[in-house]
Amino acid sequence: MKKTKRKIFETSMKLFSEKGYDATSIEEITATVGVAKGTLYYHFSSKEEIFNFLVEEGMKLLKMSIEIKTSKCDATIDKLKAIVLIQLKGIKKYENILTIVMSQVWGNEPRNVLCKEKVIEYIQVIQNIIEQGFTKGDIKSCDAEVLACELFSLTCSSLIYRRKAEEFEIEKLYQEYEKILLNKLGNL
Repeated sequence: MKKTKRKIFETSMKLFSEKGYDATSIEEITATVGVAKGTLYYHFSSKEEIFNFLVEEGMKLLKMSIEIKTSKCDATIDKLKAIVLIQLKGIKKYENILTIVMSQVWGNEPRNVLCKEKVIEYIQVIQNIIEQGFTKGDIKSCDAEVLACELFSLTCSSLIYRRKAEEFEIEKLYQEYEKILLNKLGNL
């Protein structure tokens, strides 16, 4: 990605996350980036296009992280543990994009529909791993879609915890999730 486009991307992500989509204007983005409107429009045709690009790229990064990390694990429970850890680390690393996506999941506007679609695609990756675990017989059988949604929402709710806690200790939170939830899935 070109330097100017990256700066527009990062600035928009920060502003959308802090102020919300509706409260962020093209003028504010260009002023913060320090470019003319024409430069912004060279890279993106509208605020909606910037938003769509943020959501597409952000959720693609999260999906790729899961696919790469879980491909190195054999046991399904290890894959699920990797997913939870990736998601917790993602909260810290991709906090702005997750804030944007989760704030726009509700409603029927095109950006709401896009966010829902991307979250569902992401959850589907987790669901597929769970279903493979059932087939292999190495995790307890349950509703794979519900469990995938639970794992996603569990770690997304940690975003609230992160904002509340003075210091967000990923490893400590992960150990709690592992003790409370993940180890029970693997006990056949």
